[in-house]
Amino acid sequence: MNEDPDVVSRRIARESLDRDDPTGWFEHLYAAAADGSAVVPWDRGTAHQLLREWVEESQPDGADKTALVVGAGTGWDAELIADRGYDTTAFDISPSAIQAAHRNHPDSRTHYRVADLLAPPAAWHHAFDLVVEIYTVQALPITLQAEAVKQVTQFVAPGGTLLVIAAARPDDQPDDAIEGPPWPLTRSTVQSFTTPDLHLIQLIQSPSPTDPDVLRWRAEYLRD
Repeated sequence: MNEDPDVVSRRIARESLDRDDPTGWFEHLYAAAADGSAVVPWDRGTAHQLLREWVEESQPDGADKTALVVGAGTGWDAELIADRGYDTTAFDISPSAIQAAHRNHPDSRTHYRVADLLAPPAAWHHAFDLVVEIYTVQALPITLQAEAVKQVTQFVAPGGTLLVIAAARPDDQPDDAIEGPPWPLTRSTVQSFTTPDLHLIQLIQSPSPTDPDVLRWRAEYLRD
C-alpha cells in the first residue's frame, strides 16, 4: 500500500463522522488493515515507548493485582502489562482489533474483550489496580473527550494507578483548528482526569523520537 497511513485513517474517520458515527471508524480501519488495504498508524509492533519507559522506571509488581488496557488495538501494550504479572483485561470497540490481538499473541494470558469505552461493563467500575490509557481519548472527537475521560477514571480501584499517554497540543490552540484524528490533548484535558480522590502525581511532556516538533504527555494518577 503506497498511500500515507495517516491520510487513510483520517479519510476512514471522516467517512464515519460524516455518518454521525464517531467511533465506527476504528472497526473500519482495523478491518481494512486485516485485508491489507490499510495500515493502522499507531500499531507499532511493540509496546508504546512511553509505557516501556514507565515500566522500567516504576518496576510495577502485578502479582495479585488487576489491570485494564483501554483501546487494546492489536495487544502490544497489554502484553507488556501482563508480563509484569497483572491479571490483565484489554478491550477495544473494534472486533477486528481484538481478532488481531488474538492472532498476534496466541498464548497470551490477557483477557481480550470487545467493549465500548463510552458504555463499558458495569462490573469494571473501580475494579482495576492499574488502568492504562494510550491514545484512545485523543482518537475521539473533542466533543466526546470529556465523557471518555470520565469513563477512564471510573475504572481505577481505590489505591489504584492510572497511566495516560497522549499527544499534546497547546491550551491556546482552538478546537476548530484541529483536523483529526487525532485530536491531541491540552494540558487542561490531561488535568481533567483528576477527581477529588484521583490525584495527578506526575506529568511529563516529551518530544516524539521520530519528530521533535510533536510533543507527548505521560501522566500518572493515584486514587486514594
